[in-house]
Amino acid sequence: MDNKKLMSLIKRGEGRKVDFKQILDLELEGNRKELAKDICALANSKGGRGYLIIGVEDKTKNILGTDEGKYSEEQIQQIISSRCEPPIPVSLEFVNIEDKKIGVINIYDGPQRPYQLRENGAFYIRRGSTTDTMRKEEIISALNENLSLNIELSPIVRSSIDFIDKDLVKKYFNLKGIEVDDNNIVTLMENASIITFDKEIGKYLATLGGILVFSKDNSIFLPHNMIKIVNNINKNYADNIIITGSLLSMLDEAEEYLVKILPKDYPVKAIHEGLSNAILYRDYTLCCSEIEIIINTNSVSLLSPGVLLNGKDINTSKYLKRNMWIYEKLITLDNKKRFFNTGRGFLRMKGYFKGKGKVSFINSIKDNTFKIIYPGIYTKKDM
Repeated sequence: MDNKKLMSLIKRGEGRKVDFKQILDLELEGNRKELAKDICALANSKGGRGYLIIGVEDKTKNILGTDEGKYSEEQIQQIISSRCEPPIPVSLEFVNIEDKKIGVINIYDGPQRPYQLRENGAFYIRRGSTTDTMRKEEIISALNENLSLNIELSPIVRSSIDFIDKDLVKKYFNLKGIEVDDNNIVTLMENASIITFDKEIGKYLATLGGILVFSKDNSIFLPHNMIKIVNNINKNYADNIIITGSLLSMLDEAEEYLVKILPKDYPVKAIHEGLSNAILYRDYTLCCSEIEIIINTNSVSLLSPGVLLNGKDINTSKYLKRNMWIYEKLITLDNKKRFFNTGRGFLRMKGYFKGKGKVSFINSIKDNTFKIIYPGIYTKKDM
């Protein structure tokens, strides 16, 4: 943002899409909650991008300035992603005005409204220059306007079309029977929500789903998209193996490592099955968690961020599936057909260990994780 636009926003004053804060102190929990509430309200209000401007007095519009060392973009993003559902895309920048630093939190417009606070389930909106709870009819209206609540369609701040692997995109459309060339590829990507156009900055941004499926460099924007293998049994390989990349390339690489690390007679296909499900159904809004496989002699554990939805007893109950946009892309691109019949994955995993040990499934609401515990390298049958 340049000085001219920021001064225009300050002169216009607070409103539905603009809020002023004299200071931003994130040391106290109450202030973090208030920030999430204010950003949620700005995001739910119509009118394009929202702005929370730090270092300006709300009533007088006096420019006070702010200390840019007191908070960071990463800190703000973590606060918002952990408190708002779905997470709201934001960015932070500092602009010099009258020899003073002014902080600007950009709240990006997207198709995910209405947003709510996870703590109390409330929906907030701006009424003029104040924050208020949304009324029933406002929530219904927002839901009707944005029936597609796929988190995969959210824009990734600071990304660009350059981070999308065009060859992989062409492969996807060709497999769908759609002819693609350099003249229509951008239009096709936008129609398929692989990218989205940001009118404020006049450029294309990659979506969350687009960057996960079609980018080899997505760890730049999504550092939590990784598979961590903790190897406590095979000294020929590193103790900790970190795998990043596009979802399919991560799955391929992780499967290769597991085959090398585990004994030849171990039912590694059961872990491959669990890993495919984790990549497909993990909660990608949890930015502080990654898929983790811990290999010990007495057990092999696979942890996936996010509980199974509506899954009280995963052995008998049906559960809601996340990331259906991603599912469609992976089921099209994967020539190994690993994502077909994913609904019977639990039974297959148990079947691989029939007569060899028990496979346990733990849906932990407290930790917000889904865990699979496989028998260890030395099972009772072996001993």
